[in-house]
Amino acid sequence: MKTASQFMLEKVSYRGGFVWSYLPDFSRQWGELEARRSMIWMQPPGTASVGHLFLDAYHATGDEFYYVAAEKVAGAIIYAQHPSGGWNYVADFAGETALKEWYATIGKNAWRLEEFQHYYGNATFDDVGTAEAAKFLLRLYSEKRDSKYRPALDKAIHFMLASQYPIGGWPQRFPLMYDHPYKDHADYSSFITFNDDVAAENIDFLLMCYQILGEARVREPVIRAMNSFLVTQMGQPQPGWALQYTPELVPAGARSYEPKSLHTPTTAENIQQLIKFYRMTGETKFLARIPEALAWLESLTLPIKPEYEGRSHPSFIELDTNKALFTHRRGANVSNGEYYVDYTPGNMLAHYKSASTIDLAKLRAAYEQVLRLTPKEVTVNSPLKAMTNIALPKYFTLGKVSVSDLNFRAQKIPETKNLTEQAAALIGALNQQGYWPTPLYYTTNPYKGVAPITKATNEYAATMVGDEWDTSPFPVDDPVMGISTGAYIKNMGVLIQYLQQQSAQ
Repeated sequence: MKTASQFMLEKVSYRGGFVWSYLPDFSRQWGELEARRSMIWMQPPGTASVGHLFLDAYHATGDEFYYVAAEKVAGAIIYAQHPSGGWNYVADFAGETALKEWYATIGKNAWRLEEFQHYYGNATFDDVGTAEAAKFLLRLYSEKRDSKYRPALDKAIHFMLASQYPIGGWPQRFPLMYDHPYKDHADYSSFITFNDDVAAENIDFLLMCYQILGEARVREPVIRAMNSFLVTQMGQPQPGWALQYTPELVPAGARSYEPKSLHTPTTAENIQQLIKFYRMTGETKFLARIPEALAWLESLTLPIKPEYEGRSHPSFIELDTNKALFTHRRGANVSNGEYYVDYTPGNMLAHYKSASTIDLAKLRAAYEQVLRLTPKEVTVNSPLKAMTNIALPKYFTLGKVSVSDLNFRAQKIPETKNLTEQAAALIGALNQQGYWPTPLYYTTNPYKGVAPITKATNEYAATMVGDEWDTSPFPVDDPVMGISTGAYIKNMGVLIQYLQQQSAQ
């Protein structure tokens, strides 16, 4: 564990910060897009995720090395913190001019990653980056109550509170800006957002502050945020939720392949959140309209046909008509490519499917289970009902595989229930340099200038990447071996579990 961690800290990190994957000679590295060596990534499994792992290792071993390592990560996170208190997807130790230049080249040419095609200069709640960094600072501060981390933590709390709309939801980005040059619709970054668990993650962080710091001021914003799930649920005959809403609570589109519509995966996720809110408050208003939402999802179940690729539900549902919408694209790059929406299934986007798999039986079971609880049982261990100094969990990364690193997600890692065998295999797999060689199943085209404007075709309609000018990541058949922060976190988690097992025997 220590050998691998020393390598990650001393050889891989840049001033305590991380991206997602690296070539062994560090000639290229990637977060969600290709990054420069001076850049660090905030989205998991980036900088804050490694910081969480260091704290987990500190709890498992008692070795101060890991606490010091976590402090180095904190230095990078504090450097990357926006003056408003949140975080952008990325930060660059080479300075803002260098970051703007990256956005104007690699970011701008990533055809399907529209969120990187424009540099706002503010912070984002998207992809858990701000929440992950804020939770890490909270964990680090609560470890030894070192006052040097309190100012950055307080800024993060202020950011959460200042950015919240009166109705209770949060925008995708803050401070609010409206300057993204979309071709055919308004900038969506100011809209109230459920996509990528923005509201759920922010509520989670504020609740942790309430528990650990005794921050009474966050209680009312948490309640308001919970209530926002109720007021944004649409009425009959479409009692679902959208990915985002205007401040006037009108469903809205976002990226070109996220049309104005209701969204079935968001509806399923919000049902789960309402059950969670009921268990925190005991208030039946959070359960009242779940049956409507479940019935609506049931009515949308897709037939088994090849064009739906085995998925159970259309993702996007047109307002008023209840018709399924399907997103497609034509062209080859940002210069001649475009996304469009119609009612025709099939030929779905490789990177953002118009159909999803929703486990309705599991949702119904969770709802019916909570109905069987007594009022006393419902709120057991609720942080809102017991204003005591509740300790944070010792471990944050164990069993976490839901990271967004494409390389990590694509790995074929053999699993065994025997921790001893897993630990032995991992020890044996650590190479002489001190890291676990990992196949990098995704790569990107190097930036080669402004894409030429050519005639749009359908050659790239169902591929992950367009032509050679597209800087979006894509899969390869013959992956090179490299270094993965996601694999490091996963493997360290197995070894920590092994240590726990040994200490319990």
